[in-house]
Amino acid sequence: MQITPAFAKCSPLAAQLRCWLGSSRVFAFYARSKRPYTRPTSKPGRSFMSASVVSPGWLHSRLGDKDLKVLDGTWYLPNSGKGDPKQQFKASRIPGSRFFDMDNIADKSSGLPHMLPSEQAFAAAADSLGIANDSQVVVYDRSGLFSAARVWWTFKVFGHQKVAVLDGGLPLWVSEGYKLEESPASDDELEGPLQAAQHPPANVHYSAHLQKAEVRSLQQVLDNVEEQREVVVDARAAARFQAKAPEPRPGMRGGHIPHSKNVPFDSLLTNHRLKGPEEIQAVFQTAGVDLKQPLVTSCGTGVTASVLALALHQLSPNPQVAIYDGSWSEWGSQQDTPIETGE
Repeated sequence: MQITPAFAKCSPLAAQLRCWLGSSRVFAFYARSKRPYTRPTSKPGRSFMSASVVSPGWLHSRLGDKDLKVLDGTWYLPNSGKGDPKQQFKASRIPGSRFFDMDNIADKSSGLPHMLPSEQAFAAAADSLGIANDSQVVVYDRSGLFSAARVWWTFKVFGHQKVAVLDGGLPLWVSEGYKLEESPASDDELEGPLQAAQHPPANVHYSAHLQKAEVRSLQQVLDNVEEQREVVVDARAAARFQAKAPEPRPGMRGGHIPHSKNVPFDSLLTNHRLKGPEEIQAVFQTAGVDLKQPLVTSCGTGVTASVLALALHQLSPNPQVAIYDGSWSEWGSQQDTPIETGE
């Protein structure tokens, strides 16, 4: 295994990140605490603990632990111009990590992007990734905090208890001086979990149980438009929520689910990192979200809706939150679903 310093000149990813980070204010180092789930808030000198977010320092101190499994959950919006996350993973990654391809470890029959796979498919993929039910899973992405939250939620919704997101993702890992593994990853390593998910073997070790209370279908959300028992919170940008900007996918109507609130996912981040609990609470309250009510988060394809769910887990270990899996890709593509525009 060839491991080189993150800022070595031979690392294309590191060079790009170094240029990007050079124009940003310097990130504060984490305290190298043995407490597993600590990170600084946006206020210097303060920290909070969460079972769903871990610091780079915590992860680095535990690399090599036999029960630790690290996943690169990078995914980019179509036509983002950010490159191929699989090829980026093959070139460099956090040491020992595997790649979780959420586009293909998914229900491919739905016609919608990265819908939840079946229990059998997810269990087979987890087996292929070397993950057991008692493994500590840590997920990161190359954007700081974006698609990793969707992978985190996928594990949680199939009943996995010990799963967390790496605070700040790969950019913060690199900025704190931790090393990257740059020996090429094989195609077999990347394709194995996909093949397992698409053709699950008869016997698998991992046991997956879908937590149905944490997922919403189109029909359930449609019923809720009338009943209003749950508050739908949309993570898309305000311009898309208000139908002032076009949707990035063709054939999609603009607007939002009636009665829903708008909390753009990036309003919960500072420098691509999740804000502290007090700031998170203030963001939701400013948007008119009653945090005492059961919530359903939505977005374009269920990715940034998961960022909202992750943020809500910083306010309570067991928040009343579910995710509308089909999100706007499903709702906006229907011709008979009700839509509101404007604020």
